[in-house]
Amino acid sequence: MRKTTLKIKILYNKMGSAEKKIADWIFDNPDEIIPLSISELAERCGCSEATIVRFAKRIGCGGYQELKISLAQEEGRSKIPDSISADDSCFEIFEKVSNDIYCTLEMTKSVLDKESLSAVAELILGSKRIAVFGLGNSAAVAIDMQHKLLRVGCEIYAYCDNHMQAIAASNLHKGDIAFGISHSGSSRDVVEALSVAKSNGAATVAITSRGKSPILKYSDYVLNTNSNETKYSILGLNSRIAQLAIINTLYYYIICHSGKADEAIQSTEKSLQSKKY
Repeated sequence: MRKTTLKIKILYNKMGSAEKKIADWIFDNPDEIIPLSISELAERCGCSEATIVRFAKRIGCGGYQELKISLAQEEGRSKIPDSISADDSCFEIFEKVSNDIYCTLEMTKSVLDKESLSAVAELILGSKRIAVFGLGNSAAVAIDMQHKLLRVGCEIYAYCDNHMQAIAASNLHKGDIAFGISHSGSSRDVVEALSVAKSNGAATVAITSRGKSPILKYSDYVLNTNSNETKYSILGLNSRIAQLAIINTLYYYIICHSGKADEAIQSTEKSLQSKKY
Protein backbone atom coordinates (compact mmCIF):
# COMPACT_ATOMS: atom_id res chain seq x y z
CA MET A 1 0.00 0.00 0.00
CA ARG A 2 1.45 3.38 -1.03
CA LYS A 3 0.58 5.07 2.23
CA THR A 4 2.20 8.47 1.67
CA THR A 5 0.65 9.00 -1.74
CA LEU A 6 -2.69 7.69 -0.53
CA LYS A 7 -2.61 10.07 2.43
CA ILE A 8 -2.02 12.98 0.08
CA LYS A 9 -5.08 11.94 -1.87
CA ILE A 10 -7.18 11.54 1.29
CA LEU A 11 -6.24 15.02 2.56
CA TYR A 12 -6.40 16.71 -0.84
CA ASN A 13 -9.78 18.41 -0.35
CA LYS A 14 -8.58 19.99 2.93
CA MET A 15 -5.53 21.58 1.31
CA GLY A 16 -5.15 25.16 0.21
CA SER A 17 -4.64 26.03 -3.45
CA ALA A 18 -0.84 26.18 -3.12
CA GLU A 19 -0.65 22.80 -1.37
CA LYS A 20 -2.90 21.30 -4.05
CA LYS A 21 -0.34 22.40 -6.66
CA ILE A 22 2.29 20.35 -4.83
CA ALA A 23 -0.03 17.36 -4.58
CA ASP A 24 -0.94 17.58 -8.28
CA TRP A 25 2.73 17.78 -9.23
CA ILE A 26 3.53 14.67 -7.15
CA PHE A 27 0.63 12.77 -8.71
CA ASP A 28 1.76 13.75 -12.22
CA ASN A 29 5.49 13.20 -11.57
CA PRO A 30 5.70 10.42 -8.98
CA ASP A 31 9.32 9.48 -9.67
CA GLU A 32 10.86 12.93 -10.20
CA ILE A 33 10.81 14.47 -6.72
CA ILE A 34 13.76 12.51 -5.30
CA PRO A 35 16.66 14.50 -6.82
CA LEU A 36 15.01 17.90 -6.33
CA SER A 37 15.95 20.37 -3.62
CA ILE A 38 13.17 22.13 -1.80
CA SER A 39 13.90 25.28 -3.82
CA GLU A 40 13.66 23.39 -7.11
CA LEU A 41 10.35 21.80 -6.15
CA ALA A 42 9.00 25.18 -5.04
CA GLU A 43 9.92 26.63 -8.44
CA ARG A 44 8.25 23.79 -10.33
CA CYS A 45 5.08 24.00 -8.24
CA GLY A 46 4.94 27.79 -8.23
CA CYS A 47 4.86 28.03 -4.45
CA SER A 48 7.10 28.96 -1.52
CA GLU A 49 9.48 26.68 0.36
CA ALA A 50 7.42 27.30 3.52
CA THR A 51 4.36 25.90 1.73
CA ILE A 52 6.26 22.71 0.89
CA VAL A 53 7.27 22.28 4.54
CA ARG A 54 3.68 22.89 5.61
CA PHE A 55 2.51 20.35 3.02
CA ALA A 56 4.97 17.73 4.32
CA LYS A 57 3.82 18.23 7.91
CA ARG A 58 0.16 18.04 6.91
CA ILE A 59 0.66 14.47 5.69
CA GLY A 60 2.62 13.45 8.76
CA CYS A 61 6.23 14.03 7.70
CA GLY A 62 8.67 16.05 9.79
CA GLY A 63 9.81 18.07 6.80
CA TYR A 64 10.76 17.97 3.13
CA GLN A 65 13.54 15.42 3.53
CA GLU A 66 11.28 12.97 5.32
CA LEU A 67 8.69 13.50 2.59
CA LYS A 68 11.26 12.62 -0.06
CA ILE A 69 12.41 9.51 1.83
CA SER A 70 8.81 8.36 2.21
CA LEU A 71 8.09 8.89 -1.48
CA ALA A 72 11.40 7.25 -2.45
CA GLN A 73 10.16 4.00 -0.93
CA GLU A 74 7.31 4.16 -3.44
CA GLU A 75 9.46 5.11 -6.44
CA GLY A 76 8.89 2.99 -9.50
CA ARG A 77 5.39 2.03 -8.51
CA SER A 78 2.42 3.25 -10.48
CA LYS A 79 0.91 6.55 -9.38
CA ILE A 80 -2.50 6.90 -7.77
CA PRO A 81 -4.88 6.45 -10.67
CA ASP A 82 -7.59 8.83 -11.81
CA SER A 83 -9.14 6.28 -14.13
CA ILE A 84 -9.17 2.67 -15.17
CA SER A 85 -8.18 2.02 -18.75
CA ALA A 86 -8.22 -0.84 -21.20
CA ASP A 87 -4.44 -0.98 -20.88
CA ASP A 88 -4.66 -2.11 -17.26
CA SER A 89 -4.31 -5.75 -16.36
CA CYS A 90 -7.05 -7.25 -14.24
CA PHE A 91 -4.80 -7.15 -11.18
CA GLU A 92 -3.89 -3.50 -11.83
CA ILE A 93 -7.60 -2.70 -11.86
CA PHE A 94 -7.93 -4.53 -8.55
CA GLU A 95 -5.11 -2.40 -7.13
CA LYS A 96 -6.81 0.80 -8.26
CA VAL A 97 -10.15 -0.28 -6.84
CA SER A 98 -8.50 -1.25 -3.54
CA ASN A 99 -6.75 2.11 -3.29
CA ASP A 100 -9.97 3.97 -3.97
CA ILE A 101 -11.79 1.95 -1.29
CA TYR A 102 -9.03 2.64 1.22
CA CYS A 103 -9.29 6.37 0.52
CA THR A 104 -13.08 6.32 0.78
CA LEU A 105 -13.03 4.62 4.19
CA GLU A 106 -10.42 7.05 5.52
CA MET A 107 -12.35 10.03 4.18
CA THR A 108 -15.59 8.68 5.65
CA LYS A 109 -13.89 8.21 9.01
CA SER A 110 -13.00 11.90 9.00
CA VAL A 111 -16.59 13.11 8.42
CA LEU A 112 -18.67 10.51 10.29
CA ASP A 113 -20.19 12.10 13.39
CA LYS A 114 -19.31 9.93 16.40
CA GLU A 115 -22.22 11.11 18.53
CA SER A 116 -24.77 10.50 15.78
CA LEU A 117 -23.37 7.02 15.14
CA SER A 118 -23.64 6.13 18.85
CA ALA A 119 -27.12 7.64 19.10
CA VAL A 120 -28.38 5.63 16.12
CA ALA A 121 -26.89 2.42 17.55
CA GLU A 122 -28.72 3.00 20.85
CA LEU A 123 -31.88 3.88 18.96
CA ILE A 124 -31.80 0.52 17.21
CA LEU A 125 -31.45 -1.31 20.52
CA GLY A 126 -34.68 0.27 21.79
CA SER A 127 -36.66 0.24 18.56
CA LYS A 128 -39.94 -1.53 17.83
CA ARG A 129 -39.67 -1.71 14.05
CA ILE A 130 -37.06 -0.60 11.54
CA ALA A 131 -37.81 0.29 7.93
CA VAL A 132 -34.96 0.80 5.45
CA PHE A 133 -35.59 2.69 2.22
CA GLY A 134 -33.21 2.39 -0.73
CA LEU A 135 -33.63 2.52 -4.50
CA GLY A 136 -31.34 1.66 -7.38
CA ASN A 137 -27.77 1.21 -6.25
CA SER A 138 -28.79 1.81 -2.63
CA ALA A 139 -31.33 -1.03 -2.72
CA ALA A 140 -28.56 -3.60 -2.30
CA VAL A 141 -27.31 -1.75 0.79
CA ALA A 142 -30.82 -1.64 2.25
CA ILE A 143 -31.21 -5.39 1.75
CA ASP A 144 -27.80 -6.02 3.31
CA MET A 145 -28.86 -4.03 6.38
CA GLN A 146 -32.07 -6.04 6.65
CA HIS A 147 -30.12 -9.29 6.34
CA LYS A 148 -27.63 -8.40 9.08
CA LEU A 149 -30.05 -6.96 11.62
CA LEU A 150 -32.56 -9.76 11.15
CA ARG A 151 -29.83 -12.15 12.27
CA VAL A 152 -29.48 -10.32 15.59
CA GLY A 153 -33.20 -10.28 16.34
CA CYS A 154 -34.30 -6.87 15.05
CA GLU A 155 -37.69 -6.46 13.42
CA ILE A 156 -36.48 -4.86 10.21
CA TYR A 157 -37.78 -4.60 6.67
CA ALA A 158 -36.05 -3.28 3.54
CA TYR A 159 -38.28 -1.55 1.00
CA CYS A 160 -36.84 -1.13 -2.48
CA ASP A 161 -40.06 -0.29 -4.34
CA ASN A 162 -41.30 3.29 -4.19
CA HIS A 163 -44.95 2.32 -3.66
CA MET A 164 -44.03 -0.02 -0.82
CA GLN A 165 -41.85 2.69 0.69
CA ALA A 166 -44.79 5.09 0.80
CA ILE A 167 -47.06 2.44 2.34
CA ALA A 168 -44.50 1.38 4.94
CA ALA A 169 -43.68 4.96 5.92
CA SER A 170 -47.34 5.73 6.51
CA ASN A 171 -47.50 2.91 9.06
CA LEU A 172 -44.47 3.89 11.12
CA HIS A 173 -44.95 5.59 14.48
CA LYS A 174 -43.10 6.68 17.60
CA GLY A 175 -40.64 3.98 18.67
CA ASP A 176 -39.98 2.96 15.06
CA ILE A 177 -36.98 3.97 12.93
CA ALA A 178 -36.85 4.83 9.24
CA PHE A 179 -33.49 4.67 7.48
CA GLY A 180 -33.08 6.43 4.13
CA ILE A 181 -30.05 5.29 2.13
CA SER A 182 -29.12 7.59 -0.73
CA HIS A 183 -25.63 8.51 -1.91
CA SER A 184 -26.86 11.72 -3.52
CA GLY A 185 -29.42 12.49 -0.82
CA SER A 186 -31.72 13.54 -3.66
CA SER A 187 -33.69 10.37 -4.37
CA ARG A 188 -37.21 11.83 -4.37
CA ASP A 189 -39.05 8.70 -3.25
CA VAL A 190 -36.63 7.97 -0.40
CA VAL A 191 -36.79 11.57 0.80
CA GLU A 192 -40.59 11.56 0.67
CA ALA A 193 -40.74 8.27 2.59
CA LEU A 194 -38.57 9.76 5.35
CA SER A 195 -40.79 12.83 5.40
CA VAL A 196 -43.91 10.73 5.94
CA ALA A 197 -42.23 8.58 8.59
CA LYS A 198 -41.02 11.67 10.47
CA SER A 199 -44.45 13.28 10.38
CA ASN A 200 -45.87 10.13 11.99
CA GLY A 201 -43.40 10.31 14.89
CA ALA A 202 -40.80 7.77 13.78
CA ALA A 203 -37.11 8.57 14.20
CA THR A 204 -35.40 9.14 10.87
CA VAL A 205 -31.81 8.40 9.85
CA ALA A 206 -30.03 9.24 6.59
CA ILE A 207 -26.99 7.37 5.35
CA THR A 208 -25.75 9.71 2.66
CA SER A 209 -22.72 11.49 1.30
CA ARG A 210 -21.43 14.63 2.95
CA GLY A 211 -22.91 17.90 1.69
CA LYS A 212 -26.26 19.65 1.39
CA SER A 213 -29.10 17.59 -0.02
CA PRO A 214 -32.90 17.31 0.35
CA ILE A 215 -32.73 14.23 2.58
CA LEU A 216 -31.21 16.24 5.44
CA LYS A 217 -34.45 18.20 5.95
CA TYR A 218 -36.28 15.09 7.17
CA SER A 219 -33.44 13.31 9.00
CA ASP A 220 -33.09 13.36 12.78
CA TYR A 221 -29.65 11.77 12.43
CA VAL A 222 -27.22 11.86 9.53
CA LEU A 223 -24.45 9.30 8.99
CA ASN A 224 -22.19 10.76 6.32
CA THR A 225 -19.95 8.99 3.87
CA ASN A 226 -17.24 10.73 1.86
CA SER A 227 -15.60 9.60 -1.35
CA ASN A 228 -14.08 10.85 -4.58
CA GLU A 229 -16.73 9.19 -6.72
CA THR A 230 -15.00 8.39 -9.43
CA LYS A 231 -13.93 9.23 -12.90
CA TYR A 232 -14.86 5.82 -14.22
CA SER A 233 -18.15 5.02 -12.57
CA ILE A 234 -21.48 6.74 -11.95
CA LEU A 235 -22.68 3.93 -9.69
CA GLY A 236 -21.23 5.17 -6.41
CA LEU A 237 -19.24 1.97 -5.92
CA ASN A 238 -16.90 3.39 -3.28
CA SER A 239 -19.68 5.11 -1.35
CA ARG A 240 -21.50 1.79 -1.18
CA ILE A 241 -18.50 0.27 0.60
CA ALA A 242 -18.59 3.13 3.11
CA GLN A 243 -22.33 2.65 3.65
CA LEU A 244 -21.79 -1.05 4.26
CA ALA A 245 -19.01 -0.26 6.74
CA ILE A 246 -21.42 1.94 8.72
CA ILE A 247 -24.03 -0.83 8.71
CA ASN A 248 -21.43 -3.40 9.82
CA THR A 249 -20.51 -1.08 12.69
CA LEU A 250 -24.13 -0.93 13.87
CA TYR A 251 -24.41 -4.71 13.50
CA TYR A 252 -21.38 -5.39 15.72
CA TYR A 253 -22.50 -2.81 18.27
CA ILE A 254 -25.83 -4.60 18.62
CA ILE A 255 -24.08 -7.95 19.05
CA CYS A 256 -22.00 -6.46 21.87
CA HIS A 257 -24.81 -4.64 23.65
CA SER A 258 -28.03 -6.55 23.04
CA GLY A 259 -28.92 -9.38 25.39
CA LYS A 260 -30.99 -11.13 22.73
CA ALA A 261 -28.42 -10.95 19.91
CA ASP A 262 -26.49 -14.13 20.76
CA GLU A 263 -29.68 -16.14 21.09
CA ALA A 264 -30.99 -14.75 17.80
CA ILE A 265 -27.75 -15.58 15.99
CA GLN A 266 -27.74 -19.14 17.33
CA SER A 267 -31.38 -19.59 16.35
CA THR A 268 -30.64 -18.26 12.87
CA GLU A 269 -27.66 -20.56 12.37
CA LYS A 270 -29.69 -23.55 13.55
CA SER A 271 -32.49 -22.78 11.12
CA LEU A 272 -29.98 -22.52 8.24
CA GLN A 273 -28.23 -25.82 8.89
CA SER A 274 -30.62 -27.73 6.69
CA LYS A 275 -29.76 -25.38 3.78
CA LYS A 276 -26.14 -26.56 3.68
CA TYR A 277 -24.46 -29.82 2.73
